[in-house]
Amino acid sequence: MARKTASDDVLAPLTLAVGQEDLLLDRAVREVVTAAKAADPDTDVRDLPSEAVQPGTLAELTSPSLFAERKVIVVRNAQDLSADSVKDVKGYLAAPAEEIILVLLHAGGAKGKALLEAARKAGAREVACPKMTKPADRLGFVRQEFRTLGRSATPEAAQALVDAIGSDLRELASACAQLTADVDGTIDVDVVARYYTGRAEATGFEVADLAVTGRAAEALERLRWALSVGQPLPGITFALASGVRSIGKLASAPRGANPGQLARDLGMPPWKIDRVRQQMRGWSADGVSVALRAVAEADAAVKGGAADPAYALEKAVVTIARAARSRAAAART
Repeated sequence: MARKTASDDVLAPLTLAVGQEDLLLDRAVREVVTAAKAADPDTDVRDLPSEAVQPGTLAELTSPSLFAERKVIVVRNAQDLSADSVKDVKGYLAAPAEEIILVLLHAGGAKGKALLEAARKAGAREVACPKMTKPADRLGFVRQEFRTLGRSATPEAAQALVDAIGSDLRELASACAQLTADVDGTIDVDVVARYYTGRAEATGFEVADLAVTGRAAEALERLRWALSVGQPLPGITFALASGVRSIGKLASAPRGANPGQLARDLGMPPWKIDRVRQQMRGWSADGVSVALRAVAEADAAVKGGAADPAYALEKAVVTIARAARSRAAAART
C-alpha cells in the first residue's frame, strides 16, 4: 500500500510519488487532485507524460494567471525527463509558485536520481508506491483495502482472495470493493470461495476462456448453466474482465520478451502467459477496447443498473467473442 514518508499535507506544494506500482501511483495522484478540487472546484489539472514536458513547459504552466487559479501539475515517469527539463524542474523547486501543486511520479532507482534527491531536499511530501512482489505484501494490501472500505474480513478470507486472484493489485482492489458492496457483515472465507474460488471460479473463468477465444455459442451455454445454478453474477463479470485485461496487458508487452520476465512484470503465473498468448491471436487493440466497455456495462447492470442483468451478461459474452475475431475482421475490410 502507498506509504507517506514526509509531510502529511495533501495540498503541499510538491508531492513525490516513488515506485513502480501503477495502482498506487494513480491513487497518489487522485488523492491530491481530489483534495485540490475540494478546496477549489475550479482547480485546473494538467496530467503530463514525461515526453510532454519540454524545456519551458513547466515555466509556461506555472506562470502567474490573471485569475490566480489553483493548478495541479502531474508529471509522470519523471525519471525519463530530459536533462534540460530536469534543470527547469530544479529551478522551479527553488522558488515554487503560489496556488500550484506539482506532483512528480518517479520510478525510483538510479535513473533520474538527481531529480529525486532535489525533490526530497526541497521538502516534498513523499508517497512510497513500491511494486508488491511478495505474497505477504499483497496480503497486507488486501487487509488494508478492507479497512479503508470500513469493513472487516477474516485473515482466512484475505488469504483466499490473494490465492484466487494473484498479484494484480487492480484486480485485488476491485474484488475487495465488489465484496464490500455485495456482502453484509464480516467477509469470511466462504464468501470469497463463493465468488472467486472453487466451483464459482471454474464457472466464471470457463465462460471467460470460451468468450475470449471467440466461441460465443459455447460461452453462452456455459453462462446459462452458471446462471441456472445460482453462481454470483459479479464473480462472472470479474472473470470476464480478468480475461480481457490479461489479453490487453500481454498485447502491449514487448514482443519476444522472456515469459518469466513477462510473468513478473504483468503479475501473471508463467503458465497463464502461455495460455493468454494463444487466446490473443485473433484480437486487435480496438477489439480489446470494445470488450472492456462491454464488461463495464455488464458490471453496472449486475449491480443494479439494468432490469435484466442476465441479458446484459449474455450481451457482453457475445461482444467479447466477436472482439476476439476483430483482427481477422479488420483484415477483410
